[in-house]
Amino acid sequence: MKKYLSYILLILLGYLLYVNEDSKYIVAGVGIFIIGMHFMEDGFKLFSGGILEKLISKSTNTVFKSVGLGITATAILQSSSLIAIIVISFLSAKIISLAGALGVVFGSAVGTTATTWIVSTLGVKINIAAFSLPMIIFGVIFRFYKQKNLQGIGNILLGLGFVFLGIGYMKDGFEDLKSGIDLAQFSVDGYLGIILYAFIGAIATVIIQSSSATLALTITALATGQIIYLNAMAIAVGANIGTATTAAMGAMVSNANSKRMAVGLFIFKGVTAVITLSFLYFIVDFVDYLSDAFGIAPDDWAMKLAVFHTFFNLAGLIIFSFFIPRLVIFLKKLFVEDVESYIQKPKYLDLAVAAVPSVALEATKKETIHLYDNASEVLSHAIMLHRHRYLGKSDISSVVKESTDIIELNIDDFYQTRIKSLYSDIIDYSTIFINGLEADKKNYLYELRTACRDIAEAVKNTKELQQNISRYLLSNNDYIKNEYNYIREAIAKTINTINEIKTSKDELDVLSKAELLKEYLKSLDVIATGRIDILIREKRIDKKMATTLLNDSSHAYNVINKLINVAKILWIEDFTIKKLGEDYEAGKNL
Repeated sequence: MKKYLSYILLILLGYLLYVNEDSKYIVAGVGIFIIGMHFMEDGFKLFSGGILEKLISKSTNTVFKSVGLGITATAILQSSSLIAIIVISFLSAKIISLAGALGVVFGSAVGTTATTWIVSTLGVKINIAAFSLPMIIFGVIFRFYKQKNLQGIGNILLGLGFVFLGIGYMKDGFEDLKSGIDLAQFSVDGYLGIILYAFIGAIATVIIQSSSATLALTITALATGQIIYLNAMAIAVGANIGTATTAAMGAMVSNANSKRMAVGLFIFKGVTAVITLSFLYFIVDFVDYLSDAFGIAPDDWAMKLAVFHTFFNLAGLIIFSFFIPRLVIFLKKLFVEDVESYIQKPKYLDLAVAAVPSVALEATKKETIHLYDNASEVLSHAIMLHRHRYLGKSDISSVVKESTDIIELNIDDFYQTRIKSLYSDIIDYSTIFINGLEADKKNYLYELRTACRDIAEAVKNTKELQQNISRYLLSNNDYIKNEYNYIREAIAKTINTINEIKTSKDELDVLSKAELLKEYLKSLDVIATGRIDILIREKRIDKKMATTLLNDSSHAYNVINKLINVAKILWIEDFTIKKLGEDYEAGKNL
């Protein structure tokens, strides 16, 4: 259906350009304006170097901060869609709260009014296209530099140049069109006209995919007398609904949190639009009063439209800011996340997140931790233990001796459905954004991939270990039973220590605990400790038991060693501390 609709729109566009030559300047202006907006988005993604992402993650802990950030960032970047992409990324990766995300996107509605002010003050009053060519020239030059920041500046200059050029084309197009066709004659008075033009604004924004382009088109049409003031106001309100509709449609295929944010944005803009349109005639009088107070001429319709656009967005923001906590409760009831136990699908790998590589990297780390959590469950069951029985306990040895029940578990099935599938998803997902990462972050992604491989191999190594533990756990030979209990205890202590590492805020503490585990790991070597010789010499175990024990001790050693390496990768990010650990390991091996 969507494909056929696009074909119909292309045919109609071709017919419009054929029957009216002047319309090509307007259409070209809209197209150039949209290209400019995309260049600006791409430029800020490159230029930010993660600064914007860090700012969002640290400035959304209160509604006031998140709203302020949304207004400021959108006004500076001139792209509410870029802000929305980053916010959805952080929200999907569970780096910021739903309340913080709503605050930012609500604030961005006010931030977008900066475009209206730029177009109304500059675009229709001066030859703005004259500034576009130098910007485009310097933008192209900067794009050839190798440094990402300079490439970002180049994209921003290109974007601004194309935006200004697009406005110039739209203005010229409407001036030429006015001499041939007076669109003002098709204006509709009363509430019928308000509803009709609001609908036109919404549809235009959904088609163009840019409320800024819709408003730029509206302001230039208003300034050249092609539409009347009241109809332009209705289009501005409709454009707001259009942006929310686009966001809602895009998030419907995403996770629960993204759906919540999109629906919250739709509710905010929809309710604001309905109230604004209902009281539009009263608001017109108030806008006239404000415009007069600000020294705006009574016939400066473009500037008055900017005042109106700012007023109704700001009023809606102020009112809704008080209801964000209640809205969050409602949205969480509306979209309930799947139960997280025994999850086979990724929890954090969202395609919306991949649009911002630094956030996608954080999502990949969270998914790797999710993979580890799945693995720690199967490892615990493989050694006939339940995690809740020993995690956080000081005397794990006693817990191990008391746990003699056999836990039935098909490791092959668990590996295929909950380890290998998730591991494959992580690797596949990381290929989407890896080229957008800086060198140090790209190296960390490689480390995360290594951690995933180690987790998968650790699970595979427990298959034979599980069979022998279940056999000797019920053995009448206390010596072999004690040896396998020691293996069980070693793996359980490792998982318990890693659980403590997960909650530690001190990376040096993480390193020290990991190194202590490495030292403890030596006690598993039944050959080096001499235990195997004593057991065989004193005929406490037979030769078959001895061979099995040697193999299983090696399996357990490999499992624990891999888990320790995973812990270091996941919870030590500071390069200096990592180097300290590497130097320590190198010193021990001399």
